Amino acid sequence: MLPDLTRPCTAFSDTKKIAAGDILEVALKVQRYLKEHKKSQVHVFDDSTSAPIELDLRGTPDDLRERLRKIEESTEKKSGPGRPKLGVVSKEVTLLPQHWEWLSIQPGGASVTLRKLIEEAKKKNVTQDQIRLSQEATYKFMNVMAGNLENFEEALRTLYAKDAKGFELLIAGWPKDIREHARGLSRRAFQKSSK
Repeated sequence: MLPDLTRPCTAFSDTKKIAAGDILEVALKVQRYLKEHKKSQVHVFDDSTSAPIELDLRGTPDDLRERLRKIEESTEKKSGPGRPKLGVVSKEVTLLPQHWEWLSIQPGGASVTLRKLIEEAKKKNVTQDQIRLSQEATYKFMNVMAGNLENFEEALRTLYAKDAKGFELLIAGWPKDIREHARGLSRRAFQKSSK
């Protein structure tokens, strides 16, 4: 996965954080790091989702910059149906006939009504969504970087139980960079739910 090139990401080699910043910045640091540490395995994570980011690090730093620039340009040029200048994107929605009938009689039609419903749901569920996304990002990172560490499974249980103190105690013995990154990712998972 190669997301928006301006999104922050973090790179790890073994248990050590070796780079953080936007994708280009991290890619260049990782490329330099791997020249000095040829046998190292590096993992790069999107900072908000912990999705892995795969980088083609071949060639010179200029080659790398050019490759990423081309990816960015091709992403910007792709625009499908909808009104891309306004940020509107067309995708398929599948509903039952009675749902389409109800939408068709709403003021503004189906698109306006669906956007309003989504905005209401987003406002209503913002805290729950933040908790869930934080748990998912923390899990993805921990699964890759801490899966073999002591208390891994117990730490996951405390994460999903929203037990911040238990989580802190269980990860206290982990390598510093992994512990700090997991702590940062999990911060929102421990906030109080509004439901």
